[in-house]
Amino acid sequence: MLVEDDPTSRAFLTAAVEAVPAEVDGVDSLAAAMALGNAEDYQLWLFDAHLPDGSGIDLLKRLRERHPSTLAVAHTATGETEVRDRLIASGFAEVLVKPLPAAAVRAAVRRLLGLPEHDVAVALSSIDDADAPIWDDEVAARALNGNRAHIATLRELFTQELPNARRSVSSAAELGNVDALRGELHKLRASCGFVGAARLAQAVQELQAQPDSSLLLARFDRAAQDTIAQPTLG
Repeated sequence: MLVEDDPTSRAFLTAAVEAVPAEVDGVDSLAAAMALGNAEDYQLWLFDAHLPDGSGIDLLKRLRERHPSTLAVAHTATGETEVRDRLIASGFAEVLVKPLPAAAVRAAVRRLLGLPEHDVAVALSSIDDADAPIWDDEVAARALNGNRAHIATLRELFTQELPNARRSVSSAAELGNVDALRGELHKLRASCGFVGAARLAQAVQELQAQPDSSLLLARFDRAAQDTIAQPTLG
């Protein structure tokens, strides 16, 4: 069972795990996961650490009352050591930091289920160029093992969802709600990495570091507009 509220991230992770091969049931909230988890037995759970109606830790604790031995993996866009340590201490066998290549997801699933390894994980490069391209096809190809059909599908989904994300970021910033702003940026950063949205990823990272900067907010908004406007596959 995969629990992930961001549509792009959920589509990416579903495709990655299905290629193990494995069957995946994907849901977008703690409530939906509880309903499905109580009704079905799974070999592995993959939970987002931050959900709109709770946390991955809360979800794991509640489902463990019924399924005490199911293996669980947490995935999060937060790479801080203290976050990883807290997730491991709560019972997760591994913590995956998004964005990451599909090969790394498959390797974790195979490792935990005792399946033979077939992929070599390739780490995504960070985006440091001040003039980053709108789309970086190499980053997307590494994340999706060069599958252009998957890249095109995920980018279409990403650009469809991006206007809503852009409005949510702008609204949180206007209200001065830093927690909500960081929450929206947290989800968006992982999706950018999966689809190679290089310029927007850079703007998101900068705004995460200085959420009260009006200049960085304006830069984010321009990057979002450029990403929406440009054709999605070079």
